[in-house]
Amino acid sequence: METSKEMEMKNIPTRASQKFRNFPMVPRVVFGNGSFDQLGDILLPKRKNSDAPIILLVDDVFEDSELHARIPRIFSDQIIFISADEEPKTQQVDALVRQIKESFQEMPSGIVGIGGGTLLDLAKAVAILLNNSGSAADYQGWDLVHRESVYHVGIPTISGTGAEVSRTTVLLGPEKKLGINSDYTTFDQVILDPELTKGVPKEQWFYTGMDCFIHCIESLNGTYLNAFSQSYGEKALDLCKEVFLDTIAEEESRNKLMMASWHGGMSIAYSQVGVAHAMSYGLGYQLGIKHGLGNCLVFQYLEEFYPEGVVIFNEMRKKHHIELPKGVCAGLTENDLDTMISIAMGMEPLWENALGPNWKSVITPAKLKSIYRKI
Repeated sequence: METSKEMEMKNIPTRASQKFRNFPMVPRVVFGNGSFDQLGDILLPKRKNSDAPIILLVDDVFEDSELHARIPRIFSDQIIFISADEEPKTQQVDALVRQIKESFQEMPSGIVGIGGGTLLDLAKAVAILLNNSGSAADYQGWDLVHRESVYHVGIPTISGTGAEVSRTTVLLGPEKKLGINSDYTTFDQVILDPELTKGVPKEQWFYTGMDCFIHCIESLNGTYLNAFSQSYGEKALDLCKEVFLDTIAEEESRNKLMMASWHGGMSIAYSQVGVAHAMSYGLGYQLGIKHGLGNCLVFQYLEEFYPEGVVIFNEMRKKHHIELPKGVCAGLTENDLDTMISIAMGMEPLWENALGPNWKSVITPAKLKSIYRKI
C-alpha cells in the first residue's frame, strides 16, 4: 500500500511547464577592464587532468597579437584560430568536433570562445556536439539537444550580438540558417572585458551595435512581451541611445555597449526577435551577409512594423555617417528570392512574436519579395 509521501511524490511534475519556461542563465560572469587576465584562474578548477585540454577557439584577427600572448595555456591546451569573415556553418562545427576528437584521447575539459558572435556561436555549438552524436544540422531548431554540453566559456571582443548570454547558436546549415536553441547552449562562464573591444572598425562596431538595438525594438514591440523581457529590453535600449546618439567618452561607450549587448540578449530569453531577424536569416543563407549588416539592410525598410525604431535607427546612422550597401539583392534570380523567403517564413516563432498567431494573414511571399527587392 502506498504511503502518503509516495502519493505526494507521484503528483510532482516531471517536466517543466511549457507555459512557464524554466530558462537557463549564465551562472557566472566577470565584468571589468582587464578581467580577461582572470581566465587562467577560472579554468584551473575545471581541468580534469593533463590529458584533457582546454580548446580555445579564437578569431584569427588576434593571431600574433598582444591578446594572443595573454591567453593562458598549460599541458596540451590548443588554440584554434578561425576566420570570422563568414557566418558559422554546421559543417564547420562538425569538422572542428572531428578534429578535436581525433587529436585527443580524452574529452576536453572545456571550450573557450574568444571573438564576436561567430566565434561565440562556434564555441557553443562545438561544446554541444562533443557530447551529442550526429551533425550540428540535426540540432537546428528548438529544444532538440538532450545531453549537456562540455563546459564552455564565452569572451566577447565586440559588443552587440548578445551571443554571450543567449541560449542559441545560429548556424548556416545545408538547408537553412537556424539556431540550436536549447538549455544546454548557454555559456557556463562569461568574461566581459570592455578593453577587448578596442580597435573594432567603425562599420563593424555600428552594425553589431545595431544588432543589439534591433533586438530591443523587436522584443519591446512583440506579442511575447512580458515584464521580464521588458525590463532588460528597456535598459538595453536606453544604453544604445546613450552610445549611438549622445556624446560620451570612449571608455564609457565601450562599457555601456557591452552591457547593452548583455541586456539585449537577455531581453529575448523570455521573448523573441522579429521581422528584421527573420528576413536577415534569408540574406545570410543565400548571400552570406553577416548578421549585423543583414539586420540593418532589412530594418531600414520596416517602417510599417517598427515606425519609431526605424526613425531612431536612421538618426543613429546619420550621426555616425554610415552608408548601407545598395543593390545587394539586385542580381538575384526568382529562385534565389524564393529560397530566401522560404528561410525567412520558416522562422515561425519570430513572426508570431512580431505579429501574433495570425501572422500569415499579414506576411505573404509577395510582401517579403517586395522588401528584399528594395535592398
